[in-house]
Amino acid sequence: MKLFTFDTVPGQGSMTTFHTLAREGIECLCLVSPQTPIISVGYFQDTAAEIDLDYCASHNLPVMRREVGGGATYLDANQVFYQVILRRDNPLASRKISELYQTLSAPAIETYREFGIQTRFRPVNDIVTVKGERKIAGEGAGDIGPCVVFVGGILIDFDYDTMARVLKVPDEKFRDKIYKSMQEHVTTIYRETGKRFSRAEIRRVLVEKFSALLGPLEPALFTPELQANREEITNRMLDEGFLYKRTMKKPGEVTIRSGVEFIMGMHKAPGGLIRTASEVHENRLADVTISGDFTLLPLQGLPRIEDGLKGADRTRSEVGTRIDRVISEQGLELPGVSVEDMLLALEIES
Repeated sequence: MKLFTFDTVPGQGSMTTFHTLAREGIECLCLVSPQTPIISVGYFQDTAAEIDLDYCASHNLPVMRREVGGGATYLDANQVFYQVILRRDNPLASRKISELYQTLSAPAIETYREFGIQTRFRPVNDIVTVKGERKIAGEGAGDIGPCVVFVGGILIDFDYDTMARVLKVPDEKFRDKIYKSMQEHVTTIYRETGKRFSRAEIRRVLVEKFSALLGPLEPALFTPELQANREEITNRMLDEGFLYKRTMKKPGEVTIRSGVEFIMGMHKAPGGLIRTASEVHENRLADVTISGDFTLLPLQGLPRIEDGLKGADRTRSEVGTRIDRVISEQGLELPGVSVEDMLLALEIES
């Protein structure tokens, strides 16, 4: 397996590097940090609903959507990201996503141990400190090109202020609650040890620990051809059509008459937040949009669930049966998200 290591890469290139490698079908471990801060939203999220885009624009914080599930987050040079890229025929990639999360979390857990922090894996996709149960790494997965990609990051330090500020919230009081909650429940190497280890030290240990799991890692060059492909992919991923791919219609943009409803729903499942927007005609689902910070593989599975609900009577039995059928027929994996969670998010209670 190949090894691509970078110190920092400018802008969104730090994230589109692994997208490029995956599309090329290159099995590897990639280690990288953003040279300048960026905001990354999960593939299934509604960018406009999650992020204060005006604030980001006025503070030169680029926003991008990644092709991996999970939630919106702030990325900067105080984080070292690890990305494991496996072709789908790799035996490791054939495991259920919940098992893959736990297996590939082990090197990061061992890395934190090297720096004096005892951590453990907490389902669905977090690494937390043994003492205090504070999150110190979040992970995600997605299918890109011919590959399955597993991503995570080592937090040397974290900008809680900016993270709280870029999120779209109802009011400043709520934002203050988010900030305090992050301070209480999210930690870093610096907070736990009082030391600022270098990115190079972190990368060295990560390579050692991942090698023990994945086998020998062969250093590789990011060729001019790969750089050109990355630029093309970056431009495509920054296109508004992709950035706002899951942006929902707002009630004010839909004409509602007798027998026509527009229903917004939201539910926090163990596997993440689920948001829904349903256009209902005479108690039938005419159109459904689902977004959130959950994990779903393959990525194309979500539109299939949405399409499968069109025309359904808005009852628990029919909607639940249709969701279950699509999940079964398509072999979808939604760790921590059940059919019941989907029904609750769709505001279908009886």
